Amino acid sequence: MWKLIEAGGWVMLPILACSVVALAFTIERCWALRRSRVVPKHLVAQVWHLVKSNTLEPTQLRELRAGSPLGRMLAAGLVNIQYGREIVLESIEDRGRHEAHGLERYLNTLGTIAAVSPLLGLLGTVIGMIKVFSSISSAGLGNVTALAGGISQALFTTAAGLVVAIPTLMAYRYFRGKVETLVVDLEQESLKLVEVIHARRGQAGNAESQP
Repeated sequence: MWKLIEAGGWVMLPILACSVVALAFTIERCWALRRSRVVPKHLVAQVWHLVKSNTLEPTQLRELRAGSPLGRMLAAGLVNIQYGREIVLESIEDRGRHEAHGLERYLNTLGTIAAVSPLLGLLGTVIGMIKVFSSISSAGLGNVTALAGGISQALFTTAAGLVVAIPTLMAYRYFRGKVETLVVDLEQESLKLVEVIHARRGQAGNAESQP
């Protein structure tokens, strides 16, 4: 590995740094964007059971906020449940925007690395070709070693930049699509609770209005 870096010149160092950062953020996003962590199964049903039985306590709301993005959105709505459906929806939507921003964490960095890595490789190519032409101008075409060194530097940096950029771009696109899917799921799950609570209150209001 060190021989490859040495052959590619100093441009290989930022390319290597980009690869380390991209790998670290990819692993972190794989862990953070698990569906079971973002949109836990049966959470809406559990919260609805607590609301229906009037056993929802402040402690449970704190646990709900700490548990998952969906829990924080549900908690935001439940805190304002006494103010009516529109206020509840606004609270959930506002919290949802914050959660969506959190889910997109590090994605811009991955996109930047995917865009910059080939440019760094191109920079190494240009530097290598400058060395080649400098060798030609100073020693002519007879200095094969100098020519090979410059050409190899150009090839190594170009290849390294592409090797980093291609998987990073794939990871960026994958996570971007996954975040969009998770945001839609968060909205749908939150609306389920709002509609169920609103329907229950409507039924209770109709029952009270009957003689």
